[in-house]
Amino acid sequence: MKRALDIYWNNQLVGRLEQIGSLYRFTYDSAYAQSSYHPVSLTLPKKQITYESPILFPCFSNLLPEGVNRDTICLRHRIDKRDSFGLLMLFAGKGVIGNLEFRLV
Repeated sequence: MKRALDIYWNNQLVGRLEQIGSLYRFTYDSAYAQSSYHPVSLTLPKKQITYESPILFPCFSNLLPEGVNRDTICLRHRIDKRDSFGLLMLFAGKGVIGNLEFRLV
């Protein structure tokens, strides 16, 4: 299964976040990587490489609801509460905590 989201900050494309099976990938947009803007996280420095991880990068998963709020949202939308990427997709085009915006690819 492959799923993807474009990440924006103040309507500026930051990069693309993907889930391919059980692997997560994040790649900065080339224009953003060369800009003077801040990286999305200190653990994801602005470089023209693809970051890979077996878990969703904390700078994205930390934006999601937790506890009873997460349980309620997942139950209502029929999303497995362990499916953090699915939750990010649910919030695509809607506000989340922080300056980042997620848009479906």
